Amino acid sequence: MELVQCALCLVYTPKFSPLKSEYVNLNTKLRKQSQNNNSNLGLIGTDLKNFARMKSLVVNASDGGAEVETTVVEKPRLRRFQVFEGYPMPFGATARDGGVNFAIFSSNATSATLCLMSLSDLQEKRVSVQISLDPLTNKTGEVWHVFLKGDFEDMLYAYKFDGKFCPEEGHYYDSSHILLDPYAKAVVSRGEFGALGPEDDCWPLMACMVPSSMDEFDWEGDLPLKLPQRDLVIYEMHIRGFTRHESSRTEFPGTYLSLVEKLDHLKELGVNCIELMPCHEFNELEYYSYNSVLGDYKMNFWGYSTINYFSPMTRYSSVGIRDCGRDAINEFKFLIKETHRRGIEVLMDVVFNHTAEGNEKGPSLSFRGVDNSVFYMLAPKGEFYNYSGCGNTFNCNHLVVRQFILDSLRYWVTEMHVDGFRFDLASILTRGSSLWDAINVYGNPIEDDMLTTGTPLNSPPLIDMISNDPILRGVKLIAEAWDCGGLYQVGAFPHWGIWSEWNGKYRDIVRQFIKGTDGFSGAFAECLCGSPNLYQEGGRKPWNSINFICAHDGFTLADLVTYNNKHNLANGEDNNDGENHNNSWNCGQEGEFASIAVKKLRKRQMRNFFLCLMVSQGVPMIYMGDEYGHTKGGNNNSYCHDNYINYFRWDKKEESSSDFFRFCCLMTKFRHECESLGLNDFPTAERLQWHGHVPGKPDWSDTSRFVAFTLIDSRKGELYVAFNTSHLPVTITLPERPGYRWEPLVDTSKYAPFDFLTRDIPERETAIEQYAHFLDANLYPMLSYSSIILLLSPGDNA
Repeated sequence: MELVQCALCLVYTPKFSPLKSEYVNLNTKLRKQSQNNNSNLGLIGTDLKNFARMKSLVVNASDGGAEVETTVVEKPRLRRFQVFEGYPMPFGATARDGGVNFAIFSSNATSATLCLMSLSDLQEKRVSVQISLDPLTNKTGEVWHVFLKGDFEDMLYAYKFDGKFCPEEGHYYDSSHILLDPYAKAVVSRGEFGALGPEDDCWPLMACMVPSSMDEFDWEGDLPLKLPQRDLVIYEMHIRGFTRHESSRTEFPGTYLSLVEKLDHLKELGVNCIELMPCHEFNELEYYSYNSVLGDYKMNFWGYSTINYFSPMTRYSSVGIRDCGRDAINEFKFLIKETHRRGIEVLMDVVFNHTAEGNEKGPSLSFRGVDNSVFYMLAPKGEFYNYSGCGNTFNCNHLVVRQFILDSLRYWVTEMHVDGFRFDLASILTRGSSLWDAINVYGNPIEDDMLTTGTPLNSPPLIDMISNDPILRGVKLIAEAWDCGGLYQVGAFPHWGIWSEWNGKYRDIVRQFIKGTDGFSGAFAECLCGSPNLYQEGGRKPWNSINFICAHDGFTLADLVTYNNKHNLANGEDNNDGENHNNSWNCGQEGEFASIAVKKLRKRQMRNFFLCLMVSQGVPMIYMGDEYGHTKGGNNNSYCHDNYINYFRWDKKEESSSDFFRFCCLMTKFRHECESLGLNDFPTAERLQWHGHVPGKPDWSDTSRFVAFTLIDSRKGELYVAFNTSHLPVTITLPERPGYRWEPLVDTSKYAPFDFLTRDIPERETAIEQYAHFLDANLYPMLSYSSIILLLSPGDNA
């Protein structure tokens, strides 16, 4: 039994029994109550306790004649809802039985209120309806719940919670805060990216979509592609940045739909998997401030500051908040369906390490006001642990939180059809939760268990649950195996045989070797083999290594060969932000304005890096724009720029289409054609042989800057791949293969189109003839800072 208060009606009902008695109209009393309250929020400003003491009318309910107190207050032209106790599961808002069930976890709140509002009221920061939940009838265990029947068209919902406000104990309850449901499927606030809210508010009121049984999407038979991970070529991209520049010439630039328009570019490049930078709901105005350096405003462009983990970013859709966010959901689904139609999988970059609420100075948007001590990792006196470097740390291994994370991941797989996830700062997911209790987690104590909050766990419950979940263990799972608290787990992330890792060691070693640093030849060879030193002993495979040279965080490929130092002044932080150690080399001159010789060397180095990525065992990942040489002007931390710095330049791509872009397309195509460049296991001596300047004699000394190998391939026969990262040219001796001769395919020291000798090049035979006398002698000349691929073909006497 409960007393529920609405701005449009008050209904007191037994569990799931709609009232059949006649409503009693108390309009006059309601109007007088409203007039006596100095508030623009309707009854939200009314003293709820005094209002609840109004004398009720007693009527007979229909369930066996039991007497039920029922009070109804109706406001003209406002919709009426029937209110019932509801169900504690599932969490979130669920359309069922001709109504909507609302259920939310909060173990420490003393009261809960469901708030309903229309789209117009949301803009005015008004709550249309407030329904107070009775802890005796609307609470099961630690779950608050209520079931409503009525007209929910264009209606949104949110919550208020009350309880102790005591930061020292980890509690931040404040009944004046309107809070999002952590399980909301769409968040509605502003409809246009970068647009300020009413009165230039950067944090306007947000509310959640009320689901409907009529919500549906025609998947047209879409099913998971389930591509073997060893065959993937991943493309890390930003949805808005990919098409926002005017040169994209798309109808709705910067949206899910415009990305669909450009999927053919990815097919041409040879990409069969895209990794979307965060597209959970976030607030791009979080860092909003005037940037005097560029004369624009700083934004949270990257999106690594999640507000809600079930909602797609509405302002990435062409329709914004139309239909309370439903159309944005369907637009995201359309994107997934169209990528699958083209044979491209979709991974989501998910940020379960922290949220947008920050530390104690941040806003209360959802988790903090619902149950701060559960959702965040707290110190004994309530301080926020900051392993994320962003103010708070999600309490991932708490029982409730890890179940929440699993529910979110399952939703994106089953309802949105995504193919997997990349977990940002995933090492945080392995840290012990606040109030760690081995008995609670494992069922009994652990000997010598001295674990404190944040301690790395050998068998973290969250990773265990994800790895053994019947839905999630079948999708791609990629960990960024480090965090901002110094926990570095590349090669050691708890993996259950299925997790892959962003191989940060591959990035660092390859950068060092390609730019000619001594002491990395042996480590470079390990990278070419899929890093068996990191993954073989733990039972993993080469494809558990996600190889990358560049990513969103750090230099682009073009900047990697153009700048020795970061140039982040455009961020407005006096160049103090961003990584200082980039393992980059400007090839002799700092910046874009350089001599012709330096620019030629830079293009050669870009080709070297890309060739290395494509001939390495493991899964290659390309960063958006690197395929045409996108520059950020040396900015290695472009998180705050909604401008040309982060926008894909389609005009520049067209300019480079006959040069570097062509090279990249041909290299990815070559990788797909070779059976041996995506092995299911680490290569052995039966397939791979190492060479030095002469066959069979590799040089692994600290001063060696030359690495070469031959690789048996069932489709191509045999490949010879060599890297000369010395400043000196060298003439190498090739392995002898009686009856066969080596034929050049790739030489990064050559100009396009001779850097990759395809069959359709008119001058191809002439180019090969220039090296005929070397090849006849089983030799090949390599310039400094160059790499080659040769193919074995039948000789004249074969």
